[in-house]
Amino acid sequence: MRSNTPIRLGFFIQPVHPPGRNYRDILREDREAIILADRLGYAEALVGEHLTDSAEPITSSLAFIASLADQCPSLTLGTGVLSFLNHHPVVIAAQAAMIDHLLDGRFLLGVGAGVPSDWEALGNLQADRNGRLEEGIDQIIALWSGEAPYDLEGRFHQITTASTLTRKIGQGIIVKPLQQPHPPILLSCMSLNSRGPDLAGRRGWAGISAGYIPLESVGAHINAFVQGREASGFSPDAADWRVARSIFVADDEATALSYATTESGPHDFYFFNVMTKLARGSAPSAKHERSPTPTTGMADLLRERVIAGTVDQVVEQILHLRSTVGAFGTLLYTGHDWMDAPLARRSMELMAGQVMPRVNAALQR
Repeated sequence: MRSNTPIRLGFFIQPVHPPGRNYRDILREDREAIILADRLGYAEALVGEHLTDSAEPITSSLAFIASLADQCPSLTLGTGVLSFLNHHPVVIAAQAAMIDHLLDGRFLLGVGAGVPSDWEALGNLQADRNGRLEEGIDQIIALWSGEAPYDLEGRFHQITTASTLTRKIGQGIIVKPLQQPHPPILLSCMSLNSRGPDLAGRRGWAGISAGYIPLESVGAHINAFVQGREASGFSPDAADWRVARSIFVADDEATALSYATTESGPHDFYFFNVMTKLARGSAPSAKHERSPTPTTGMADLLRERVIAGTVDQVVEQILHLRSTVGAFGTLLYTGHDWMDAPLARRSMELMAGQVMPRVNAALQR
């Protein structure tokens, strides 16, 4: 991947909102943010899901994406992410194929570990996460590429429709996605030594570095991804790697820093929420994350991991990010709670209309 390759701009929401907010207002706000991203020319938007988290309350990313199909004619939409500890591979295969058709092929299948509270609620707290993920992806691909009755034998799931298959009426046949051989598959990665980037590279999939991790981990992900691709004979580049970051752009520096790097802003709540989960070990691979406790070092954490400032300052910080971690394909602007809706909208506008054109112009020089 050439050093001057332009960076695409995407959007990502877990999302994280104060638990006391009205749920309908949250859902409307998150939909509005993604519709705005479509209007502004963002390339894609990924949507998280959690079954047991009132601060991250989108409980079905696929349902949420379906609600946006007619409102977002340009965006590619994706799950960020589906967990095989929460979903059977047949359910993911069938529902993702339908969404791919609803979106006319503008769909990304993001998969990953999920969160421990969901695993516990479903009786999977001690389950083999990596094993379930790899087998689940393989079974989905087999369902999409194969023919009924399938007859897939796995460690965790045996899939067949042999006894009920009736071809002339369509019974026992799983629909296939519009994109062939299948929609792009993305693995979400967090820890410094995650095996996900290498796996994604070797299998020809794509990947995402979580938005709250240190740049050291992001760089390690990109290097492992490129090496994995090269080991499997793919081009040794990171065009299919995505880097999520918390970004806030304002017309003046004081507003940007007040909103994005102080206790009164939504970014502080976001990192407090995430780091509390990491400190308690209630997020996947928390032991690998070098983070301060939620009550100490938060100001330093915000300065280190939030890109904030005027257009000029944010351009400079993104170029620094790029030079630090290496080339990658897409920068995912992480959406946060719209504590101040006009400022939140303005930040997204400045990001798409001024920051990224200048970043990519600088990369061409």
